Amino acid sequence: MNTITVRIPKEMRADLQKVSREMRKPVSDVVRESIRRYVVVEKFRSLRKKTLPFAEARGYLTDEDIFQAIS
Repeated sequence: MNTITVRIPKEMRADLQKVSREMRKPVSDVVRESIRRYVVVEKFRSLRKKTLPFAEARGYLTDEDIFQAIS
């Protein structure tokens, strides 16, 4: 595993430690999971942005249109 250093404000550090205690997980696990989720969301947004023109050309204008098509 690699190590990175990130500077965060004291208030954020305190919030992070509180979440860590509440979840009973080490701070590093909470940060790792947060980064993983962020990356997944950004990959999804990027994919959606690339495919949106193709979907619109086929008449899929909303998420509901997609859900109806696959249901």
